[in-house]
Amino acid sequence: MKHLFPTMMLLAIASPSFAVDKPLALHPDNPHYFLFRGKPTIFITSAEHYGAVLNRDFDFTKYLDELETRGLNLTQTFTGVYCENTNAFGITLNTLAPSEGKLICPWARSNTPDYAGGGNKFDLTKWDDAYFKRMKTFLTQAGKRGIVVELVLFCPFYEDPSWKLSPMNAENNVNGIGKVTRIVAYNRDKNGDLQATQEALVKKLVAELNDFDNLYFEVCNEPYFGGVTDDWQRRIIDVIVAAEKSPPNKHLISQNVANGSKRIERPHPAVSIFNFHYATPPTAVKENFAINKVIGDNETGFKGTGDTHYRMEAWDFLLAGGGLYNNLDYSFAVGHEDGTFQYPDKTPGGGNLGFRRQISVLKEFLDGFDFIRMKPDETLLKGGLPANGRARVLSEPGKQYAVYFFGGPSVKPSLALPAGKYQAEWLSPLTGKLLKSEPITAKEIPVALASPEFGPDIALRIKQIEVK
Repeated sequence: MKHLFPTMMLLAIASPSFAVDKPLALHPDNPHYFLFRGKPTIFITSAEHYGAVLNRDFDFTKYLDELETRGLNLTQTFTGVYCENTNAFGITLNTLAPSEGKLICPWARSNTPDYAGGGNKFDLTKWDDAYFKRMKTFLTQAGKRGIVVELVLFCPFYEDPSWKLSPMNAENNVNGIGKVTRIVAYNRDKNGDLQATQEALVKKLVAELNDFDNLYFEVCNEPYFGGVTDDWQRRIIDVIVAAEKSPPNKHLISQNVANGSKRIERPHPAVSIFNFHYATPPTAVKENFAINKVIGDNETGFKGTGDTHYRMEAWDFLLAGGGLYNNLDYSFAVGHEDGTFQYPDKTPGGGNLGFRRQISVLKEFLDGFDFIRMKPDETLLKGGLPANGRARVLSEPGKQYAVYFFGGPSVKPSLALPAGKYQAEWLSPLTGKLLKSEPITAKEIPVALASPEFGPDIALRIKQIEVK
C-alpha cells in the first residue's frame, strides 16, 4: 500500500437474503476469470482505501451506491487488525485512519482505557458483536448491488506508527498478547502467542461469513514488506481451508504476490487469485498465465493524480489476460462517501467521478464479448504502431478480438485475421463513443486498417459477421 458519517443503524442479519447456491468461483471453462451468480465475470472497480468497515464514521451505503451507479463490481476492505494514523503515506482523509475512538475491529473493547488510537484497550479473548453486524451489513449491502468484497485478513506493519495502533500490539490489549516487534508479527517461529490469536480470528471470520456468496479472502496485503514469511502465509491458507471443510460454502482465497511482477513459484493449491500492485506493464499476467488461475491488479498509485495512467493500466492489464482491476480511489472519504472529495495534488494516487465513468466504459467493452473464450494474442498485430505506441489483444481467433492501443495520434495496424467477414468498430476509452465502424473482408494476407485520430488511447472491437 506504499505506497465523518454518523453511526449507522446496523441490521441484525441471520443470513443474506440474496444468497445463491454457490459463492463466487473460478469459471470452469476458463479459470482466468470468475463465475458469479451464474455469469462470467471480470472485476473492474475504483474503490476506497480499505477502511469502509473498520472506520465507524464511514457511511458505506453511500459508497456502495456510487459503485453500483457506475456499474463497478468489486471493493476491498481490511478487517481492522491494521489501521493507519492521519499522517500515513500523505493521504488526506484516509479511510484507513479512523478518528480518535472510531476504530472497530473483531475484538471487543475492554474496560481499560488508553488504546493508542483513542478509547479503551481491546480484549483479544472476546469478540465484538457490533463489528460482525457491521461487516455483515456491508457484505449484504454490497451483495444487493452485485458487488463482491475482497476481505483482506492481515497487513504488514510498514513502520512503527502502524504497529503502535494495532490491537495485536500488547500495549493495546489487556491480555499481554503481542509482546514482539512489528517485524515478526507474521512469523510463526517468532510471533509467540500472536499466532494462536491470528488463527482464532481467521476461523471466526470464516465461520461468521460463510453464508455470503459475494466474498473472497485475501491472506495479507503486501506480504513482501514487514517480515511476513511464506510459511506464515501458507499456514493461514491452511487454516481457511480447514475452517471451511464442514460449512456448506467454500470461498476463493487470494494471495498478494508482489509490486509490479514476479514469477509465482510453488503456488499453494488452495489459492485461486494471485494479486499484484502497480502492475504496469502487465508482465505479471504473461509470466503466470500458465498457472491457470485469476491474475489481478488490485492496487494502483504513485503515478500522479491524473486519470490517464490508471485508465491505461486498467485496459493494458485486462487485455493482457488479467481478470481483476482495482484502482485505489482517494476521492472516497468520510463525509464524501459518494466519491466527491477533492484531494490535494500530493496524494499518492488518483480517482474521481470522471475516472469511474471511464473504467465503466472498459467494463461495458469487455462485457460485450464472450471473453471466457478469449485469451491473450500476440499474433494478430503485424505492424503499424507508432514508434512509442503499445497495443494489447484478447482474441478468440476468427471470431472476436478486443484490441487496445496507447499512443497516437493514429494507428494503421496490419492484422493477421483468418479469412472471413468481420465488423470493426473504433471506440473512445474515455467516453465509450463509437468513432468509426467499417466492414472487413479478410483473405490470405494481413488486413490494413486506419484508425480515426485519437489521444492518447483508442479501442478496437472486431467481431466475425456470421454468414446466414
